[in-house]
Amino acid sequence: MPPKFDLLLNRPGVDRRANNRREAGLLSRLLADPDTRVLDWYAGRAPVHPDGTLAFRSPQSADQQALVIYLGVMHEGPAVLAVHAERAGDDVPVADLRTVGETLDDEQRSVLTTAAGIANWHATQGFCPQDGSPTVAVEAGWSRECTAEGHHHYPRTDPAVIMAVIDPDDRLLLAQGTRFGTREGEIPRMSVLAGFVEPGESLAAAVAREVQEEVGVSVRDAQYLGDQPWPFPASLMIGYVAYTDAPALDTDPHEIVAARWFSRDELTDDLRAERIGVPPRLSIARHLIEHWYGGPLPVATRW
Repeated sequence: MPPKFDLLLNRPGVDRRANNRREAGLLSRLLADPDTRVLDWYAGRAPVHPDGTLAFRSPQSADQQALVIYLGVMHEGPAVLAVHAERAGDDVPVADLRTVGETLDDEQRSVLTTAAGIANWHATQGFCPQDGSPTVAVEAGWSRECTAEGHHHYPRTDPAVIMAVIDPDDRLLLAQGTRFGTREGEIPRMSVLAGFVEPGESLAAAVAREVQEEVGVSVRDAQYLGDQPWPFPASLMIGYVAYTDAPALDTDPHEIVAARWFSRDELTDDLRAERIGVPPRLSIARHLIEHWYGGPLPVATRW
């Protein structure tokens, strides 16, 4: 029986309390409350304790001039804010979601995932796409307003399908994408296929198109397994399993460095011999692989 599809980034987390975002003076009130928990945000990283947990702090007067984002309410009661800072001090240990995401508890993982996604969006929205005027953060950091015409812009999430493709011999297709080119001394990084959904396209159609484009394989019976956010920078990864009756590969060299079919024994041998690496458990890709494999892989990943 396949393992439970338990995605780390899909577990219950911080209570977003989205209805609070338009409350007048919300951020000022929370920044005046010493019980508010503040997470500093430094270009994709946040401060952590030596044990790897997030290092929250109380509000400071300087926060009033910073970009502040209301993330919601923690289970024990206090509100939590993300505050953008230009740089961390030399004595401040910091880490990103990929580094500590697997070891955080569900709530802290949710906080860090949300902070990463919304901060990535703010980083690209300094100017209005309609008239080019500067924008300012409003609605507790969940919208930006054009300073000239008052246009409001909200965070976007890009849907992407990611699929475990299985052949008639129950082998799994893994590929190395050109974005993960192997540096000297590294083992090849291999994963399941993935791609963004195009306008006017269903999820199942995107599965079929991406597999055909990247490896020249036609698939059938695409079945949804689960989804999770992936804030690198702003995706929703939607997991599928699909099947093919014709496994001959014709890879697109612009997208794929190498691709091959693996039996369970072959994957086990290559992982133990460190001939390939696979994604970490934070990624839905790892769960798709383990769903086919029938349980946890025998070795940790080196990604």
